[in-house]
Amino acid sequence: MANETLQDIKYTEIYNAPITKVWDAVATSEGLAAWFMPNDMQPVEGHEFHLNAGQFGMSPCKVTEVDPPNRLAFKWGKDWTLTFELKDVDGKTEFTLIHSGWDANQVTEFGAPHTVIRSNMNQGWAGLVKKLQVYVEV
Repeated sequence: MANETLQDIKYTEIYNAPITKVWDAVATSEGLAAWFMPNDMQPVEGHEFHLNAGQFGMSPCKVTEVDPPNRLAFKWGKDWTLTFELKDVDGKTEFTLIHSGWDANQVTEFGAPHTVIRSNMNQGWAGLVKKLQVYVEV
């Protein structure tokens, strides 16, 4: 079956917080846990870790890119890549989240079609980027 790529989920927000603070929120285990999921991530390329996805169990991940304080990416599960891009804008931070690896003909590890999960995740990320904003702007 041919790959039928679905559009990446992408959100860009401006946070009223310095880039170093936002970096710590996305590139440390404690930071990620505060707004996303419990985890044992370390910002080291090649580091393998797990996200605790609650009812879905422990989700294997692997850090693929670390460029402090501008970019962090990791593989999530068997199909997805999460990328966090940060840009300093006059003392504020432009934060972009990209969740890629969607394919209309694929199913997740739990047998759910990507098309369905992508819709749910898209809504979930809308809330999570706001949760991150609250966390870094305190």
